Amino acid sequence: MTGATFPASRGRAVVEALIGTIDVNAMLLSEIDGAIGDGDHGVNMRKGFTRARQKLTPTTDFVGCLEILGDTLLTEIGGSMGPLYGTFFEEMARVAAGCPEIDAGLFGSMLDAGTDAVLDLGGARVGDKTLVDVLVPARDAYRGSLAMGGSFANALDGMARAADQGRDSTRDMVARIGRASRLGERSRGVVDPGATSCALLLTAFAMSIRELLSVTDAEVPAT
Repeated sequence: MTGATFPASRGRAVVEALIGTIDVNAMLLSEIDGAIGDGDHGVNMRKGFTRARQKLTPTTDFVGCLEILGDTLLTEIGGSMGPLYGTFFEEMARVAAGCPEIDAGLFGSMLDAGTDAVLDLGGARVGDKTLVDVLVPARDAYRGSLAMGGSFANALDGMARAADQGRDSTRDMVARIGRASRLGERSRGVVDPGATSCALLLTAFAMSIRELLSVTDAEVPAT
């Protein structure tokens, strides 16, 4: 591998950041969901992420943490978000299995696999007012940054910006899939709760990985 990387052995910090983000924002997510859904998105997400945290050990690496998170969401959380996010994290883990270091290209492949799995499972597309309106543009921005010669950190920043823009774009959309679709025009004017949680998670990915890259760079002796 070339360029910036972080050791998979330190990747638990990344998954801890994801869990912490959901914990802190659970009430917000449920409030948003209450406007166009059942109002339980934050509660369910916090329950699943908290249960996953309880299963982590001090020696669980990046892939192991993602596998635990994905499996917990798949098997212990109801509704649509459990299977969607569970599949997303499990696919990310599958791609990185056996890799001691995570670099920009590998993380991009993880994003590709997770995003494609969500698209296949849920059937939603950009414009349907779902988390796909965040995942796809964020993945594309990440890939676009790398294609233009950007660093791992640059690509992560681009991913986070696109995630926020994708979330905000759902405000003016009419839901076409899921429970909110029953509201028709009344679903317009509120950001999608799934898109909001997805943007929070991708931002947490970006910030926590950037921190690991900074620590790794600081440990490399100057030449």
